[in-house]
Amino acid sequence: MHDLAKRAIQLAQDLGAFYADVRIIRQKYQAIETKNLTVASFNRGNTAGIGIRVLCGGWGFASTQKFTRAAVNKAVRKAVAAAKASARCLDKPIVLAPEPVHRETWVSPHAIDPFTISDSEKLAVLFDAARKMLAVKGVTLAKGEMTFVKEHKLFYSSEGSEIDQTFIRSSCGIEANANGNNDQQKRSWPNSFGGQFANAGWELIALWDLSGNAARIAQEAVALLTAPQCPSGFYDVIVGGSQVALQIHESCGHPSELDRALGHEANYAGRSFLTTDMLGKLQYGSPIVNLVANATAYGALGGFAFDDEGVAAQCFDIVRNGQFVGYLSSRDTAAAIGLNRSGGCVRAESWNFQPIVRMTNVGLLPGSAGSLSDLIKSTKRGILMECNKSWSIDDRRYNFQFGMEIGWLIEDGVITGMVKNPSYSGITTEFWNSCDAICGEQEYVDWGVPNCGKGQPGQTMWTGHPASPARFTNVKVGIAHAG
Repeated sequence: MHDLAKRAIQLAQDLGAFYADVRIIRQKYQAIETKNLTVASFNRGNTAGIGIRVLCGGWGFASTQKFTRAAVNKAVRKAVAAAKASARCLDKPIVLAPEPVHRETWVSPHAIDPFTISDSEKLAVLFDAARKMLAVKGVTLAKGEMTFVKEHKLFYSSEGSEIDQTFIRSSCGIEANANGNNDQQKRSWPNSFGGQFANAGWELIALWDLSGNAARIAQEAVALLTAPQCPSGFYDVIVGGSQVALQIHESCGHPSELDRALGHEANYAGRSFLTTDMLGKLQYGSPIVNLVANATAYGALGGFAFDDEGVAAQCFDIVRNGQFVGYLSSRDTAAAIGLNRSGGCVRAESWNFQPIVRMTNVGLLPGSAGSLSDLIKSTKRGILMECNKSWSIDDRRYNFQFGMEIGWLIEDGVITGMVKNPSYSGITTEFWNSCDAICGEQEYVDWGVPNCGKGQPGQTMWTGHPASPARFTNVKVGIAHAG
């Protein structure tokens, strides 16, 4: 593979490329879904290929599944031709921010390779949780999911970098569905839409104890059937950690992608309200809001040692003491606004996609509010909302609405009852400026979002969002879905 990559880079240079890089990726995966005590789907597979990117006036990209010299040469020629064609559309030349040459090997943190665990053991965990959910009267459907990925990635660049990375990613989650009173409700653990995802091995499944939480979420799903609707009005809202993660993803992660701010994503994923004139000037949130992009976060889903441009993983501020101070960038977008180095935020879904600016682990630093229990006790009149059910946000990431699985009313520091179909909405900067309390490190979780969509053609990406529960004042709330 080394020789094949080197030959590809040399050919690109011979054809006029100023810069070239090659990614050689082999991946195997397994995805399991159960419904009640049956296997709903059980998929596994392998994929392998080579992606070649060149800078020859403009960017060009091509890929192949064939590990032959002829196939790779053909892909190189296609990439160079595309680069020369795209150059005709540029207003000014593309410049790359400098990056040192790296020659490194890295393996993502894990204790147990999930591909060494038998299928029967994996199903036993999901079925045990299903039995406990189904034992609760009123539960009509018990769902479970697990996914496992092992990816080996080699990176070579014309600048001399040679990087070998291996990723192991795992996930698990369960969901209890209840029907009754002309209504349908669900509760998920540890998060909705597949559960929790991380750079981790089989040990992740034990950490989240699906069986130990199955009866509780089933009981909550049933209780929601007869719970009152969420009241409408303005309340202080305590947002659970997993939802803070999604709030970060949609209203901070995406708008801080520099390619969006520069208009490169306008045709598909929209632009960003965080335009470059706001950098260092906009009060994005209250003084306690500190948002960082940390690709080095141990075990978090968006972590790595080097991005798909060969830029070393970094931790840097996006919002510091409430002020907007940084973008997620690539080598070319960083240079375009005068930065001396890329933020190392370029990745591709697989070998057959061109790398683009993506979120790493964009998280909210913990605060001083202590535990969730402490935060509830300090709340005069509010609603605690947990676990996302639906979301909507405009194409500039400014106006949003989130529907949640469950809510609890709080009066004078005490939970007084459950409410169903809670939702909250707001304007990004107003919402983050209303943040008056953030729980501490004891509540801090590196939440994973595995399905972030972006690009043309569309590609998904695994991102991380470390967060603790947080309180926001005077937020508009209401009913997300009347059932």
